[in-house]
Amino acid sequence: MEQEIQSSSVLKDVRYEIRGQLAHHALELEKRGYEIISLNIGNPGLFGFRTPETMRLAMIENLAQAEPYCHQKGIFPAREAVVMQQQNRGVLGVSADEVFIGNGVSELIDLSLRALLNPGDEVLVPSPDYPLWSAAVALNGGKARHYACPPETGFTPDLEAMAKLINKRTRAIVVINPNNPSGAVYSRDTLQAIVDLAEQHNLVVMADEIYDQMVYDDAEFIPMATLVEDTVCLTYSGLSKIYRACGYRVGWCVFSGDLECASEYIHGMELLAALRLCSNVPAQWAVQTALGGFQSIGALVKPGGRLYQSRQAIIDAVDASEYLHLQKPMGAMYAFVQLDERFAGKLDDQAFALELLEKHHVLVAPGTSFNTPYADHFRVTTLPDPETISVVFERIDACLSPYA
Repeated sequence: MEQEIQSSSVLKDVRYEIRGQLAHHALELEKRGYEIISLNIGNPGLFGFRTPETMRLAMIENLAQAEPYCHQKGIFPAREAVVMQQQNRGVLGVSADEVFIGNGVSELIDLSLRALLNPGDEVLVPSPDYPLWSAAVALNGGKARHYACPPETGFTPDLEAMAKLINKRTRAIVVINPNNPSGAVYSRDTLQAIVDLAEQHNLVVMADEIYDQMVYDDAEFIPMATLVEDTVCLTYSGLSKIYRACGYRVGWCVFSGDLECASEYIHGMELLAALRLCSNVPAQWAVQTALGGFQSIGALVKPGGRLYQSRQAIIDAVDASEYLHLQKPMGAMYAFVQLDERFAGKLDDQAFALELLEKHHVLVAPGTSFNTPYADHFRVTTLPDPETISVVFERIDACLSPYA
């Protein structure tokens, strides 16, 4: 009998359960004829959100220029548009040379960690986190050290605990703001305290700001790069969420702060970017139009806007349930819902998600998928319309009721 080919041992520390076993099981149920309401992924196009027409036209009108490879960092108009956005936000000293366009933020996270880490280096990553960060650290030979963002403090980082994790192998601090999965939006004081730690220990600040304009009520988004002066800051954003263009696969990474200290790091990124030649060229032509024109996201996140109303529908449904609790999400497109303490020892997040899928045909992401030490949360996206959300939470209550 031939020996089975094994996968790389590096993958043992890699988890991405958002598209993992539960999602595969949901697909099997759909093949058997069941209609599944899938709330595990923030994919606006699946819920009727369209990319702005002006962006589609910009891409179409420039198709003739999109056939050759472009510069490994991306086309100049796209990079210059990102520079202008940064300058308008108060981030000075950045040029197109410090901007990298990638196949989504996901690719740029991988490239920037690969250019930074040596085997055994450590990166501080929030808990809960977007699991790609922890996975990318592991894939590039590093170790993710998770700093607590406890539910009882509104998922705000525990700064004292964060400081205790820093040692001579620590290279970077990851900040996801607005946060996925919790929906927390960090205050200026919190962000400044993180920057102070990073500058004190010469750590790279990696600011995942893909949901930068998606904030609600009185929440204020503070760009991390406006606070960083004495160390290197990388800001990640893109077209996927704010501009509802996930399939375009266009993200950007901007180096700012102490750029003199970043020269070798930037060179490493250039080398890695060149090895993959360039990112998807046609969709890059939509960046300048996206960043320079009317920001349609504003109407969606205000009262009466669809994202605002769907978020409110989840808040109301949790308030009406005797089985659930929620720290109100102030940003992004998710709600991180907590099971009532009465289910402790009866039903953890994995068992709940499996039963909800198999018996009630709703797919959610268990909270432990986001590297939490507790197992009583689950994440849903706020993208469905309020009517669908109402149906979902009726099914959730029906699932939990026998265990109550």
